[in-house]
Amino acid sequence: MLRAEHAIDRPALVFPSELGAGLARWRAPHHVQTIGWQCAVDHGAFILAQASFRTYTVDAVIARVAAQNTVLNAVARLDTVTVARDDAYQCVLAADVVSPEDVPPFANSAVDGYAVTLADMANGAAELKVSGTIAAGGAPEPAVTPGHAVRIMTGAPVPAGAEAIVMVEDSQRVGDDHVKLTARVQPDQAIRPAGDDVKRGDTVFRSGDEVNAAVIGMLASMNVEHVDVTRRPTVAVLSTGDELVDDGSRLGPGQIRESNKTMLVRLVAEAGCDVVDYGIVRDDEGKLEEVLRHAAQHCDAIVTSGGVSMGDYDVVKAVLGRIADMQWMQIAIKPAKPFAFGELDGTPIFGLPGNPVSSFVSFELFARPALRKMAGHTQPQRPALNVTAQAAFNRKPDGKEHFARAIVTANNGVLSATPVSAQGSHQLAATALANALVILPDGNPVAPGDSVQALLLSF
Repeated sequence: MLRAEHAIDRPALVFPSELGAGLARWRAPHHVQTIGWQCAVDHGAFILAQASFRTYTVDAVIARVAAQNTVLNAVARLDTVTVARDDAYQCVLAADVVSPEDVPPFANSAVDGYAVTLADMANGAAELKVSGTIAAGGAPEPAVTPGHAVRIMTGAPVPAGAEAIVMVEDSQRVGDDHVKLTARVQPDQAIRPAGDDVKRGDTVFRSGDEVNAAVIGMLASMNVEHVDVTRRPTVAVLSTGDELVDDGSRLGPGQIRESNKTMLVRLVAEAGCDVVDYGIVRDDEGKLEEVLRHAAQHCDAIVTSGGVSMGDYDVVKAVLGRIADMQWMQIAIKPAKPFAFGELDGTPIFGLPGNPVSSFVSFELFARPALRKMAGHTQPQRPALNVTAQAAFNRKPDGKEHFARAIVTANNGVLSATPVSAQGSHQLAATALANALVILPDGNPVAPGDSVQALLLSF
């Protein structure tokens, strides 16, 4: 658990990355604290401080799975609501759905053709008088009588007396009102009985099923107008910083285009959540606290980016360290080692790193599964699929699990992965072309032809 310590007025101590990583892995058996430069290790966690800034304790570097479990165990499924059928799209059912009707509601034709009796077609061929035509949506009239056939269209109700339907391809019109049929027919051939798809009283969908487009269509077929679903999470997304510009204006000295929030808004929506875009909050602790408290009161979760790395001073860390119960994690992965998670007034907060690729990967690994669990998904994480490396995936042993951005393709039923050209945590352009994260366990490079696992982002 991370906790804010007292503010100090001492110069900042900047550690080389190698030393910082070493400290993160050092678990001291007792309290150690230096005077002057603020660097303490307390029960295996280390503390770093910056001048006049609050300090934070950070647990030793932890495995990705442990971090995921910490986050998933801290969130719960939201409450159940009843919504109109079309509003249930991408939601998760919170109750079984039982069909109130047969689907189809009446026996209908599976083909365009002629409704006949079995006796008339006993010899495999017959010339019959056409006594009428039934179109889809029409009444099932006239009835089929011996020596007669009724022209019928796909989906049209089957008339009384019909025992089979001969396809139009097996017919030849004779004059204005007769037809020659040549076919061996079986009882009920090309006839769909009432309830052939779903019978009244059938449990068609189960609690926990996701409502996709096909489910919406089936609900309409069954005349189900409302369903019980887990409420869709409403998620606040915000970015902070005086350097951020999002209005298309000319950049001033030190300014950059805002991109993380714009990306995260879409990622949150793709995860099946409603998004509240809180925009850019300037570097003002009072204003940020006001925004965060408002978001915590009106939303189910909060997503921020930046200000979670060791040594960072950022208003996000300063404010959350004071008003929220936060864990400032260091996770044994690359990219996205720093990650913050906690609660403000009972509302989960996901603090993602500021580098855009790190922010993307961190969201996929930690925030997205938690949001999907809140939305009712019983399997909230993306499944890891076995793929074959089409090219080498370079890495060195460093104690971290790497998540390489890659393009996965299917060739003759085999999934193959090729890394995108740029793998830096700041290089979003290459990541934008990727459709998968390839999991590289700690160790040596992956050679072409090796089997690896990948999380498919799209396909």
